[in-house]
Amino acid sequence: MTFVTTSLGGTASNITVGKVAHGLMLMTWRTESVPDEQCFEAIKAGVDALPPGAKMFINGGEFYGHNLSTANIEMIARFFEKYPDYADKIFLSVKGGLKPGGSTEPDCSPAGVRRSVELINEKLRGTKRLDLYECARIDPKVPLEESIRALVELKKEGKLDHIGMSECSADSLRRGNAVHPIAAVEIEVSPWSYEEEGKKVIATAEELGIAVIAYSPLGRGFLTGQIKRPEDLPEGDFRRTLPRFQEDNIKHNFAIVDALTAIAERKNVTSAQLSIAWVASLGKHVIPLPGSSHPKRTLENCAGGDVELSTEDLAEINSVIDSAEVRGTRYAHEALLWG
Repeated sequence: MTFVTTSLGGTASNITVGKVAHGLMLMTWRTESVPDEQCFEAIKAGVDALPPGAKMFINGGEFYGHNLSTANIEMIARFFEKYPDYADKIFLSVKGGLKPGGSTEPDCSPAGVRRSVELINEKLRGTKRLDLYECARIDPKVPLEESIRALVELKKEGKLDHIGMSECSADSLRRGNAVHPIAAVEIEVSPWSYEEEGKKVIATAEELGIAVIAYSPLGRGFLTGQIKRPEDLPEGDFRRTLPRFQEDNIKHNFAIVDALTAIAERKNVTSAQLSIAWVASLGKHVIPLPGSSHPKRTLENCAGGDVELSTEDLAEINSVIDSAEVRGTRYAHEALLWG
């Protein structure tokens, strides 16, 4: 089994990756982490299915752990410690840049990003290079150019290879890229999260030759149809705090799941694969980033990048998206989106 590939952007434009990436957040951002071996098999499944020479784009986070701990990076280090041959088959992207001590407040000052990058490398324990680093949010207290210049300095010191951005506006992406070529920008894109600013970011990224890493293409799992009430989420799962996953909103929002499922069944694909295929159709430079902690699910997600959507399919899906009245914001508060 092999899957469609594409390339990254900016300084990483010579790197071929799978058209569908793999997010590791929910392996560890819960009260009890998923067992290592289950995580490891889920990671390996996607990597093993790619053609020779292609890397799997893997995304982790400095704070993707219970109480914003470094559990995610520590799990990644254990993976590469056990499977060192996979280091060259994976392109590792990590988000960071929050204040230490369990804070959700960004700190993208030169000292803040240095602390973050050095902590990530410390937790990786030399098992894998930090291929790409991105501040999880734009810090409103620090000029963007100052943050990017600090990352350029860390790159010169050999502490990271490429620079990315996350949850930024199109204007901020342009400003950041003017300081140093940006390899990838990470934003949320799915049939229930296709905002006007996101459309601008996708267009600007294409113009500037930057890859778009489209996180949560399955609406944080909602568009799979498996989440019908809050109790369907594991205890301690951070999605339980999100407005869209409150009981009344879930009931209302399930209409979009039903509509997409009907289209998927006609095409003999899963609703997850249909959503991933739609995100992938937004451009050669757009790379869906679903999460998975099961090998079978990883392969199902990757196969979504191979699903071909006709003009009629796209028109029908876009009609569902345009008519959907999604209830609940993406996050419980502003969360510094589109900085």
